Amino acid sequence: MAASHDAPPQTLDRPLEVGPDDWKQRDYYLLMTALVIPRPIGWISTVSAGGVRNLAPYSYFNLMGSDPFYVAFGSSGVKDSLTNLREVPQFVANIVTMHLLEKMNFTSGDFPREEDEFGWAGLTPAPAAKVRPFRVAEAKAHLECELVQVVSDRNTNIVIGRIVHAHVDPSVWKNGRVDPRLLDPVCRLSGSGYAALGDLFSVPRPEWKNVAGTAGQDAMPRVKTV
Repeated sequence: MAASHDAPPQTLDRPLEVGPDDWKQRDYYLLMTALVIPRPIGWISTVSAGGVRNLAPYSYFNLMGSDPFYVAFGSSGVKDSLTNLREVPQFVANIVTMHLLEKMNFTSGDFPREEDEFGWAGLTPAPAAKVRPFRVAEAKAHLECELVQVVSDRNTNIVIGRIVHAHVDPSVWKNGRVDPRLLDPVCRLSGSGYAALGDLFSVPRPEWKNVAGTAGQDAMPRVKTV
């Protein structure tokens, strides 16, 4: 369906082709956040130069490499997290689990900068091992990070941090690693929607030594239920 500057169509009689400038920003935002799902949430704790704690969730968040390990989160506009990072260039990415969904959502409010979201949400600030910002004690895992760079383009600010320390609670550890069912992370959808993990599957990574000499997709690894 040809794109227009009007509202998104209620139904489609052909594939949709639309660019960011074809719709209002809000409508395109809803399209993007409905397509790129589920997204993990980085519950980012920072601190101002004066020592005021801040805690805010960002669903534009993910791991960005492994040598060294980076995480990144995106801020639409200059929010308190970004302001604090320019004063104290460190943060903690607290992993959001289902038992903290309501408290996490509460910290997304437009609290004034001098207010401490830890206190408002009834959360316990716990000292981090290597950075100044506090961890959320109730969270089951945390990634402590040093700010490396902020990439800004119009109203989008992408924060890139190097992971310098990780903390994992024993309750989510099983057989030598984090068990995703025990971690029970929150998955971000569009609008006010969230989801739990649901069914888990395993698909082995293909190796050329097993593919070479086969016909077509005969050597394609198959999905297995975990």
